[in-house]
Amino acid sequence: MARRPPGLAPAPPLLLLVLLLLPPLQGRGCSPCFWFATPDTVQCRFVQLQEPPADLPSAVRNLTIAGGNLTVLGRAAFAGGLGPRGSPRRPLLHLTLLALLRSRIEALEEAAFAGLPSLAALDLSHNPLRRVSPGAFLFCARLQRLGLNGALPSGRPAEELLGWALANLSLARLEVAGNGLRALPPGWALPSSLQELDARNNSLQAPRPEGLAAPLLRLQLAGNPLTCDCPALRPLLLWLGNATWRAPDRRELRCAAPPPLRDALLWRLRPRQLKCLEEGAAWGLLEPVGDPEPKELETVSYVFLGLVLALIGLVFLMVLYLNRRGIKRWLNNLREACRDQMEGYQYRYEQDSDPRRASPGGL
Repeated sequence: MARRPPGLAPAPPLLLLVLLLLPPLQGRGCSPCFWFATPDTVQCRFVQLQEPPADLPSAVRNLTIAGGNLTVLGRAAFAGGLGPRGSPRRPLLHLTLLALLRSRIEALEEAAFAGLPSLAALDLSHNPLRRVSPGAFLFCARLQRLGLNGALPSGRPAEELLGWALANLSLARLEVAGNGLRALPPGWALPSSLQELDARNNSLQAPRPEGLAAPLLRLQLAGNPLTCDCPALRPLLLWLGNATWRAPDRRELRCAAPPPLRDALLWRLRPRQLKCLEEGAAWGLLEPVGDPEPKELETVSYVFLGLVLALIGLVFLMVLYLNRRGIKRWLNNLREACRDQMEGYQYRYEQDSDPRRASPGGL
C-alpha cells in the first residue's frame, strides 16, 4: 500500500465536495469568478481584473467584484457584446445588484451601466473616483440605491464631482458615508425622489438640510463632529421640527464643540445650553427633537392604564345591563333551588330527632 509523504494532510471530504460544486466561468486558466449552488450570485473577489468578466451566466442577478483593477468603466461595460480585448460578453438582462468594491475605479464614462435594464442597486464604495460623466447613469431607470461610501475625493464638494449625474435618477437611497464631506450635497445635485441620505462619518459641523427638496427625506448624521451652538444647529433643528422619523440615528448624534458640551447627546440638549437669543418666541422651534423624559413616560403610562381600566369597567357594566333579565331569572332559579335543598335538610332533621321513629338497628 502506498504511503502518504510526510507533512501532507488528506483533503477533507467537505472541501472536495465544495470544489466540485464551483464550476469555472472561463475555459482556460483559473477562473477569477465563482458562484455557490446556482449561478444567481457570482463573486469575483481580490483578483486583478482589468475589465469586467466576459463570460458571466446570463441569469445572474447578484454580481460582486471586489479588489479588481477596472480603472475606467466605458460605455455599456456590462451590457454584453465584445469587450475591449475582443472577448465575447453575455447580456445581463436580469442583473439587479451590482457591487464593485475596492476595484480602483477612477472614471465612469457616458452610459457606463447601459444595458442593465433590471439594475436596482449599485455599490461603488471605496473606489478613488476622480471623474464622473454627467450621463454615467443613463438608462438606469430602475436604480433605487446607490452606494458611494468612501468613493468621493476628500475635501472636494460632492456636487463638483457628481454634477448633474444623479439629478435624473429615481433613487430612493444614497450613501455618501466616510467621504470627509464638509457640507451636504445641494438639492439640485440630488434626485427629487430621494428618501434616505446616509451622510455618516463625514466632517459635517453645521449641516444645513433645508436645501434638500425631497419631502420624505431621512437623514443619517452619526459620526460627524457637530458644533452645538445656536447658529450651527438652528437649520438642522428647524428642519427636523417634530418629525423624529427624519433622524433615525438621533440617539447617536453627539456634540464635538464647544468643549463644555463635548460628547453630549444632541437630543438631550435644551435651548438654555445652546446660549441662543434670550427671547422666548422662537424657543419652541429650537427645542431638540427626542423622546419624552422618563417621568413623562411614566405619567403617560399611568394615564393610558387608567383609560384602559375605565373602558373595561364600562364594557362590564354594559354587559350586565343588557343581560339584566337573564341574570334576574338565574338568581330566582338559584334561590328556589337553595330553598328546596334547605327544606329537604329540615325534614330529615325532624325525622332523625324524633325518638319514636328510631331505626330497628338501634334497638
